[in-house]
Amino acid sequence: MNLHQFRFVQEAVRRNLNLTETAKALFTSQPGISKAILELEEELGVDIFVRHGKRLKRVTEPGQEVLKSVEIILREVANLKRIGEEFSKQDSGRLSIAATHTQARYILPTPIAELRRRHPKVQITLHQGTPDQVAAMLLSDQADIGLATESLADYDELVTLPCYEWSHVIVLPAGHPLASVERPSLEQLAAEPLISYHPAFAGRKRVDQAFAQRQLKPNVALEAIDSDVIKTYVRSGLGIGIVAEMAMSAEGSQDADLVWKPAGYLFGSNTARVAFRRGAYLRSFVLTFAELLSDRLSRGLIERAMGVQGNHYEL
Repeated sequence: MNLHQFRFVQEAVRRNLNLTETAKALFTSQPGISKAILELEEELGVDIFVRHGKRLKRVTEPGQEVLKSVEIILREVANLKRIGEEFSKQDSGRLSIAATHTQARYILPTPIAELRRRHPKVQITLHQGTPDQVAAMLLSDQADIGLATESLADYDELVTLPCYEWSHVIVLPAGHPLASVERPSLEQLAAEPLISYHPAFAGRKRVDQAFAQRQLKPNVALEAIDSDVIKTYVRSGLGIGIVAEMAMSAEGSQDADLVWKPAGYLFGSNTARVAFRRGAYLRSFVLTFAELLSDRLSRGLIERAMGVQGNHYEL
């Protein structure tokens, strides 16, 4: 048995038993993967997969138990590598961050700059994606730390902590009739074309729920994943924007041509969460970066959370 066999089995399951996609992901050949998995099954004396010809159809009952052990083995191997890097390279290494577009654009620049100041030898890689993609990057060890508002607490394999609270704001061109209204109502917004996030991003579910509870059907003219894109189309006159408050408050001088109004009274508040893969060894600069994200996070809190049961930890 060897680590290559374990990785092939793990990746095959992650790729829905598609060996062609598994081979592409691991930069190897499909026959090589098939052979390695068969050899592992022979050594173990059990079938990990049910096959139809050369295709994998499903995981067997003993295969489910094998997969649990494979996950533990590969996780501990990754931890060993991190421990080695921690003590051999001291203050250097690579920090991989996964975040949604809004977090990457408006929240992360300041803590990343501060981390670079404190640890100039640390190389930083920033991945952007949907909340589910952020979770997938954490689970596959592509990222050390993840930040998103949705989805992260839904994964048992992740430990998540509340990072900060935020609300939506309504964004309008300066000359729009609602620009002079102090607290626009849901009814007024439903009568206008709206520009907001894709349903997978930035608290969009709360926006939809607010309209649904009042039995209103909003006229969503455009959905986007990027706050700056939403503001661009507001400027073009396509409609009223609904964006995260940090998208307006971070660099307000650039948005002087727009009027924005707090909308927490309409859509409530949202919680951005930071996440780590359960059981991962967190290097010192990973913990430092987490502390820089929010004064609600501390090294001791994170270390305690990594040791508790359950998929998320409340302060």
